[in-house]
Amino acid sequence: QVLLVESEGGLVQAGGSLSLSCTMSGRTAGTYTMGWFRQPPGKEREFVAAVTWSGDSTDYADSVKGRFTISRDNAKKTVYLEMNELKPEDTAVYYCAARIPILKNYSYWGQGTQVTVSS
Repeated sequence: QVLLVESEGGLVQAGGSLSLSCTMSGRTAGTYTMGWFRQPPGKEREFVAAVTWSGDSTDYADSVKGRFTISRDNAKKTVYLEMNELKPEDTAVYYCAARIPILKNYSYWGQGTQVTVSS
């Protein structure tokens, strides 16, 4: 079993920045691809960003490209999401997730953390 724990989110004004982290524990020996997802109020959960084990490949939703950066430190078993130029529409519960590379779906999920962007 893999446990994922996100850092606390917060309230930030539009145009501001916020960083999230997610620490992995438990069966962490795998070369997991790590991702961030979010669920805005009243909407479905959506993909935000992902990074491979090596960190040399990343992927972003169009809505966050150029504003958000995903990175990881495997020695610390931690993945980060740096969010800049935040917009009110970025308000959501943000989830960290881990995926075994050969599988399509993410197998492990964090509990989620609230990010609120005020206008």
